[in-house]
Amino acid sequence: MPRNPLAEVFGYPPGNFSKIAMRHRANKFCPFHNSSGPRCTKNSATDPLGVCSVFEGDHATITCPVRFRQDWLNAANAATFFFSKSTNYTSLTEVRLHDAYGKSAGNIDVVLVSLDNYGRVVDFGALEVQAVYISGNVSGPFRYYMENPTTRHAMEWPRKGYPSPDYLSSSRKRLAPQLIFKGGILNAWSKKVAVAVQQSFFSTLPKFPRVSRDRAEIMWMIYDLEHNPTENQYQLVLAETIYFRFKPALSEITTSKVGPIEKFMRTLERRIKKGELLGSPPESEVPPDTEPPPDPIE
Repeated sequence: MPRNPLAEVFGYPPGNFSKIAMRHRANKFCPFHNSSGPRCTKNSATDPLGVCSVFEGDHATITCPVRFRQDWLNAANAATFFFSKSTNYTSLTEVRLHDAYGKSAGNIDVVLVSLDNYGRVVDFGALEVQAVYISGNVSGPFRYYMENPTTRHAMEWPRKGYPSPDYLSSSRKRLAPQLIFKGGILNAWSKKVAVAVQQSFFSTLPKFPRVSRDRAEIMWMIYDLEHNPTENQYQLVLAETIYFRFKPALSEITTSKVGPIEKFMRTLERRIKKGELLGSPPESEVPPDTEPPPDPIE
């Protein structure tokens, strides 16, 4: 049977029973600088889903963007790309960005702002953070574990609905639109962008043409989680820093890899032979006047 899929709950491994780990679980605290206060607010402010990362094999994969704020390492690393070493800067989280028509292009995760001696804004750069979406059910093992962490931290979880990282959805449904809308505006303003992702996620993306740091418009900060067995806690570490121009990187991440047209034509022929013509729903769809049968009772 598969093991417990939860790598971190409220900032700590499920089997960590130190005083600080138990205090975080009992109070639903977030140790990673959640902008809404000390408590975790993932999915709900009153009943949060406090899963920071899940296991993919033996590897802990980050599923919450706030997890990247450990020790503010990502902000410090981004500042080295945006500003000179002696620059006085501050940071703002969740800053709304608008287009020329006043329409929202979304919130920038973190904006680093450089200031002069009078507190006036001189320059800024944008930091985008992308965690990984999950396929399957992560709330089930989380709630089961939280009912009795002492006896259930080493639980075995059934395969049905077992949570796993969904890298494709994370890039196409989240990261690519972020770069198109927000990144497009920032690039037109000649402002630099830093993107923080985990190494396992970055390895699934297309290969971008790299450039030197002084020619770069985007810096990718590739992080990973390393387990400290002494403290039984994961630490966020910067594994690699890579530099790109904006448009070539955007083109690579938004362009689908083309498969053989023959496969698509065979799909068309198969649908026609089955009588799935205009006005007839495919076999996989349920007609609107019927309901699917109930799931069997296990």
